[in-house]
Amino acid sequence: MQNVDTLIFAGWIVPVEPDHTIYEQHAIAIREGKIVAIVPSREAVSQFAAKISHRLPTHLLIPGLINAHTHAPMNLLRGFADDLPLQEWLTTKIWPAEQANVSAEFVADGTKLAIAEMLRSGVTCYNDMYFFPDVAVEVASQAGIRAMIGLILVDFPTPWGKDADDYLQKAKQVYEQYQHHALIRFALAPHAPYTVSDSSFTALKSLAEELNIPVHIHLHETNTEVEESVQQHGERPLSRLQKLGLLSLSPPLIAVHMTQLHNEEIELLVKHQINVVHCPESNLKLASGFCPVAKLLKAGVNVALGTDGAASNDDLDILGEMHTAALLTKGISRDARCLPAAQALRLATLNGAKALGIDHLTGSLVPGKAADITAIDLQDLETQPLYNPISQLVYAVSRDKVTDVWVAGKHLLKSRALTSLDLHDLKTKTHLWRNKILASVTPKPTSSLSS
Repeated sequence: MQNVDTLIFAGWIVPVEPDHTIYEQHAIAIREGKIVAIVPSREAVSQFAAKISHRLPTHLLIPGLINAHTHAPMNLLRGFADDLPLQEWLTTKIWPAEQANVSAEFVADGTKLAIAEMLRSGVTCYNDMYFFPDVAVEVASQAGIRAMIGLILVDFPTPWGKDADDYLQKAKQVYEQYQHHALIRFALAPHAPYTVSDSSFTALKSLAEELNIPVHIHLHETNTEVEESVQQHGERPLSRLQKLGLLSLSPPLIAVHMTQLHNEEIELLVKHQINVVHCPESNLKLASGFCPVAKLLKAGVNVALGTDGAASNDDLDILGEMHTAALLTKGISRDARCLPAAQALRLATLNGAKALGIDHLTGSLVPGKAADITAIDLQDLETQPLYNPISQLVYAVSRDKVTDVWVAGKHLLKSRALTSLDLHDLKTKTHLWRNKILASVTPKPTSSLSS
């Protein structure tokens, strides 16, 4: 009999690899944060002696969900500005609020709030893009979640940096300080083609090659972005990045949104193995356009799922994104067979891991990979009757059915309770930030003298 740390018995296990596989009445054995075996429950009892056992007979176990694009601290701006197109939303609402409030403390508290929400939604790994990445690393590390932290670059001063050289110098410092962290990876994160100059992109490319880390960027998000690029640079953003050498980088580019694509541009993505992160709900809310997911998948492009920030979504719910993506893709393509449930789950798990370059570590439940696991209770009325747990997961489950989450074998959500974050403290600080943000953007009354 083998000694293991944890045994999780479940009604169903969907490992994602192999495709279309559903294990019924099986158990996952975990030792030192990794999956040792997945075996029938009866065999698990005789094969393994576990320090801790969890019996979840009404639950489905899946690989931990991966949020492949977000801005975690912006959880403090959830619902702050709604019903506006992207550029107006950014320039008249979000950027002024950020300019008045962004600080190391803002990033710490916003990131804690976001991680708590993601864990309660079944997310075990997220790919972030924001200021003060050093603070984000510390918060993610303390919470125990897996993360790729973006090392931001823009061509204007912010509380984090004064110019491109400053951003890139700080990026290298943060990378060198935390590069050996067990759960943290890094990407260089130029915000978008319209906020980064050619010279800054060139310097960023050199640093990406030196550090051997990917580049994570908003790209072809709106038609306005593309049109303005043609006016300013004489070419579309993707073509501009190709000319600057960013498409040929290894690890490959992580391109977010990609709602405006010609067929020849899709061929370019295939050629350079570019990863696309689809953020359907943010794109819908900002009326940015539709990512051609069916075409991308058919061409062989790796497509993952992201929420974007809570300021434009307004949640960090990858289960919801998976549901929306599956339905939206069918509606746009007018093909009910495209993006079936099992493939939608793959976008939210293994494809996300591949986009972040960590599919050898996580993204599926197979022996040798990290025990990043999400448990979902399927016994409630809203998920009955149950014919196919994968179909039920994509089309019927909401995130309140997520009961337990493990990252590298550590139990971070236990029966809906967070084990590494203080929920009361989070709520208190979030309320204080709401008042502070409102005060910072509300015009102060001017005194007047009257006769």
